[in-house]
Amino acid sequence: MQGDKNIEDPRLRAFKRLLDIMDDLREKCPWDQKQTMETLRHLTIEEVYELSDAILENDTQEIKKELGDVMLHLVFYAKIGSETQDFAIDDVLNSICEKLIVRHPHIYGDVEVKDAEEVSRNWELIKLKEKENKNKTVLGGVPKSLPAVLKALRIQDKSAGVGFEWDNKEDVYKKVEEELQELQDEVTAYDNGEDNLDKIEDEFGDVMFSMINYARFLKINPSDALERTNKKFINRFNQMERFMKDDGVDFESLSLTEMDQYWDQIKKTEKK
Repeated sequence: MQGDKNIEDPRLRAFKRLLDIMDDLREKCPWDQKQTMETLRHLTIEEVYELSDAILENDTQEIKKELGDVMLHLVFYAKIGSETQDFAIDDVLNSICEKLIVRHPHIYGDVEVKDAEEVSRNWELIKLKEKENKNKTVLGGVPKSLPAVLKALRIQDKSAGVGFEWDNKEDVYKKVEEELQELQDEVTAYDNGEDNLDKIEDEFGDVMFSMINYARFLKINPSDALERTNKKFINRFNQMERFMKDDGVDFESLSLTEMDQYWDQIKKTEKK
């Protein structure tokens, strides 16, 4: 790791240090030598989720650590790519630089924009032109392995980016109500003896898709909102168990009404 001290920019010095360490690990560490892009894949996904958790917790020190872990993985993939002579880290960085320049004509060209929404729309239109040159579709870039909620959000973002969009959130909410009614109709039919579980699943999916769309119009991320609710439920449930333990009771000895009393007590405590 010679020569780092001669680099004046501390950002470049730190990045070169990581690259040099990656070279050392790949040359000398048995575990690192064995890794492939395929073996790293699930570990990378795990690291990104850990970063997501840190962001939701607003833990800046943990965010810093998790960003480092993700950065290591990016450098690792580039190192493997250089060994197979498919690409190197400079190819990766230059590629994203070129993409950012092309996708920001209001910065690096003569295009004028009035707000962030117009920037997003231009971004999707430029991507569409790139895809047309490669015979790709508007939604072809949505990763197949994305979790369903995030996939629905990306589908909606991309279709909206080319103008296929609702006019206002009031119309979107009417669509939510319409989908809820269609779901209820199928549930009622099931209760009356109809074998329509597939239709119920379809309508339930439509409700979720329309709710995710409504979240977009409310300027919130539906995945983040659901995760916050998950964490809130876990915290409340854990606290309820602690209260029950202090009172010398357990779930088996309580009715649902009695458990609800604990739940309501916790909610009141949170409000205070």
